[in-house]
Amino acid sequence: MTPETPGGTPLPFLVLLGWVFFLAMLGTCLAIPMKRTMINRERLRFPSGTAAAVTLQSLYADSAAALRKAKALLWSGLIAAMVPPLTSLNLRATALADGRRSLLPEHYDVFNAWLPVRGVDPKTGLATKASDWSIQLGADVALAGAGMIMGFRITFWMLAGAIVLAYGAGPWGLEQVWTDPSGNVVRAVSTPGRAWREIGLWFGAPFLIGSALTAFALQGKAIVRAFRRSGDGPDRSAVEVPNSWFYAGSGVAAAGLIVMADVYFHIPILYGALAVLLAFVLCLVAARITGETDVTPTGAMGKIVQLTYGGLMPQQATPNLMTAGITSGSASACADLLNDLRSGYLLGAHPRRQFVAQFLGIFGGSLATVIGFRLLVPNATKLPIEGVENPEFAAPAAVQWKAVADLLTKGMDNFHPTHQKAIVVGLVLGAALTLLEKLSPKGWRKWMLSPTGFGLGFILPFANNLQFFIGGLAILIWSKVARKSEEDYGVPVASGIIAGAAILGVIVACLNNFVFNQ
Repeated sequence: MTPETPGGTPLPFLVLLGWVFFLAMLGTCLAIPMKRTMINRERLRFPSGTAAAVTLQSLYADSAAALRKAKALLWSGLIAAMVPPLTSLNLRATALADGRRSLLPEHYDVFNAWLPVRGVDPKTGLATKASDWSIQLGADVALAGAGMIMGFRITFWMLAGAIVLAYGAGPWGLEQVWTDPSGNVVRAVSTPGRAWREIGLWFGAPFLIGSALTAFALQGKAIVRAFRRSGDGPDRSAVEVPNSWFYAGSGVAAAGLIVMADVYFHIPILYGALAVLLAFVLCLVAARITGETDVTPTGAMGKIVQLTYGGLMPQQATPNLMTAGITSGSASACADLLNDLRSGYLLGAHPRRQFVAQFLGIFGGSLATVIGFRLLVPNATKLPIEGVENPEFAAPAAVQWKAVADLLTKGMDNFHPTHQKAIVVGLVLGAALTLLEKLSPKGWRKWMLSPTGFGLGFILPFANNLQFFIGGLAILIWSKVARKSEEDYGVPVASGIIAGAAILGVIVACLNNFVFNQ
């Protein structure tokens, strides 16, 4: 941005379109071998995909039992759909003291009066409250629905990770003071509410990467089989996507991204190729986490790439952001397709035809995405940039990415030593605990720490982890009280909750943007 262009200089339309297209193409093609391992063999749940399959089964089944499941799904969906208009729709003409315009708050500070916490807020000098650490009761029922499908074990360890952050790593991080090369005094955690971003991220993301890569390495034979043949056996070779499509599609997408990165963003060919290679590795991590928890940690994976390129190409913000974009964009597309393929797997759909449909959708989807972005964000003044007091779009994820890029443009010497230690500890612990889980007797595994759940607990706000846990606990109690009922109606009810809250959530977001945006 310059005085002559206060709104910034947008990327040319065709450049943005090509970038989005190749990212989606890469992620879609990377899903091919992952589908065979994660869906065909490991049977990962992919909660959103499972919810979609159950919804379709309920809509089209004819039996009396299926009709009862459909009713359970419908009623749970209708009840869940009542929540977003109450908690998110900006019906009030003027904001309340807390900035809220909705009828009901999205979070309730029910723990402040009786739950003690640790730490002193460095900005106020006052003892922290539970809500300062985002220890709140949330109203996003879709998370509870996803927790029901994820199950008690993973959600329990997600909450355990959040507790360790709120009562251990977070207060400790508030005390870790460091003087950077410019003479500025910097804390590892600036405020309690940012603990999950400022230290949880740098421990949790490496922890997840170490865990996923260790699990990948321990499945070497299965991975080799996935590349040698399609599906579970010869009878599936005619329906699974052939490996030649994976090689051809990912090769074209990778070449397109590497060339565009070099020509338009001044990223050398070698570094562009490294970004694509990292995208494959981190897509594997993100896809596994999505399969187990329904959360795709694109932001966390992208920041690992930002850290890598902060060392390789210091003091250059554009390469730092665009290489991270390769990982996050392709991981998002990969996880989306795997959710769809999980639905198809449960419904007996033809995976090759599903892939073709998804691939064809890239063309129209990329065009619609770029046009929509240009219409909604014609210039940078719509975003939270310096000099804009009330941006139309808060873009919290983009703000975090920019903050990391700004930090790393100053060089790795400006990266907090506590964060550097957290990365090393996270990688080592993630790998070690996964190895311990995989090598332990099968009967013990259900009692052991879930590496995916524990790591994810560090990179999500406490309130989100609590909502997932409530769903996991609810399904556990239901199964203990009435196992047959839970087996019949557990997934339909959870699917209805997810679908109802998600659909109304999208409608509410549209109304807030286009009707109640004044």
